[in-house]
Amino acid sequence: MEAKELKRLPVGIQTYENLINEGCLYVDKTEYIHKMVTLSKYIFLSRPRRFGKSLLVSTLAAYFEGKRHLFKGTYIDGVEKDWTEYPVLRFDMSLAKHRNTEDLPRYLLFIIERNEKKFGLTSDITDPNLRLTNLIQSAYEQTGKQVVVLIDEYDAPLLDVAHEKTQLDDLRQIMRNFYSPLKACDNFLKFVFITGITKFSQLSIFSELNNLKNISMNPEFAAVCGISEEEIETQMSDYLDNFASNLNTTREEAMKRLKRQYDGYHFAWPSPDIFNPFSLLNAFQDNKLNSYWFESGTPTFLIEMMRKFNVIPSMLKPSELIAPAFDAPTENMTSIMPLLYQSGYFTIKGYDVISDIYTLDIPNNEIRIGLMVSLLPNYITIDSYKGLTTIAHMYRALYNDDLDEMLRLLQTYLLTIPQCDNTNYEGHYQQMLYVIFSLLGRYVDVEVRTPKGRVDMVMNSGKALYLFELKLNKSAEAAMNQINLKDYPSRFALTGLPVIKVGINFNSETHTIEDWIIDDK
Repeated sequence: MEAKELKRLPVGIQTYENLINEGCLYVDKTEYIHKMVTLSKYIFLSRPRRFGKSLLVSTLAAYFEGKRHLFKGTYIDGVEKDWTEYPVLRFDMSLAKHRNTEDLPRYLLFIIERNEKKFGLTSDITDPNLRLTNLIQSAYEQTGKQVVVLIDEYDAPLLDVAHEKTQLDDLRQIMRNFYSPLKACDNFLKFVFITGITKFSQLSIFSELNNLKNISMNPEFAAVCGISEEEIETQMSDYLDNFASNLNTTREEAMKRLKRQYDGYHFAWPSPDIFNPFSLLNAFQDNKLNSYWFESGTPTFLIEMMRKFNVIPSMLKPSELIAPAFDAPTENMTSIMPLLYQSGYFTIKGYDVISDIYTLDIPNNEIRIGLMVSLLPNYITIDSYKGLTTIAHMYRALYNDDLDEMLRLLQTYLLTIPQCDNTNYEGHYQQMLYVIFSLLGRYVDVEVRTPKGRVDMVMNSGKALYLFELKLNKSAEAAMNQINLKDYPSRFALTGLPVIKVGINFNSETHTIEDWIIDDK
């Protein structure tokens, strides 16, 4: 059967008009736009990076500019009767990253000037706050129509300093002043839409804009960004077939692989499963299941915040969070979980309406592996290619049920690399193994309770359950004796998997495994 000719995938295209004019695939989100503009005059949406926020802003701009010809065949084309052209002001704050208190006001004046040129306006006002006010009023007076303001990545100037109180306070004050005209100019405004990664209350810069409607966790808008499974099965059906064909597998199996790698996001509860759009589109384009989202960069602010909260790898597992915690100001946060959620590294997996408690967890395999790769240098200073190659060999050994070979590979590798500081305690090696076993794609947990104690580490390979007891400067025999003395295996007798006991002893001088014992009896 002859393959269908598919539209170009919009990888890297964030402008709606360009996407349509170049004949690219557009997954229709205009029903959400229609809901938004009828819901409130002021809308806020929080979503992770590369989740389609900029494209949504661009689509809103085209809609409010009255460009109906760009929406032929979409939902909104069938329901919208009044295609009025409004003056639209767009502010992209993504280029305001890494700016100090002198640079930031200059950038704000620059993006205001770019909007002024659209209306043939000039101004010599040097205060961004006053100049934005003048721009809104002038655009209203020139066109006779209320103004639409679209702000993309509103929090970009603040994220990299979220862990530094002094800098955060200074930059936050600048941004608070810049955004204040959005309330003062209410009579001149038709619609205001603001996007970002963090929820606005966390950075406390919209305190005056108390009528801002936050739809970030509204179930009605759960799929406004990202791609749902239903959208893949309908609007992207031919691309799924093409992907399956190139992987030489069935459509059903291809969908399962895509779900494991890129699906699992929920930004509200209830919510459909949402795929990471950046990764999904790249996978369809390349016909590969690579880690596209993580390869595009890990935000510096997140790594800094993880250090601030002393996050260790084994803490990255299902966690509970009460609803008010999502809105805690950054400087008052007692947990990094809200930021991990809003940044896309954790997502909602459940909600209890009685207690108002959310259950959060890592959404998919791409994020789990990417997080562990990011954390690995905290435990062993590695040549990334050599380290990940060794882990690939370890994966093959474990796949072949050869744990002895896997540990030998790790022992040899640890002898060849410089070590991080503060390795003279057992917990360091426990966390190191947690990261490595997670990179092997296996379920792993630490400090697992039993009737007589706690198992240092439990790993499920899919074929067997491995119980690890770790010692430092003692012996593998001492570790195995503890497993037997406290009868750890009995806790797992009903799992249906063979239980394999593993005692490992590390040497603090060589910083590697001294000896080990494996017992499958």
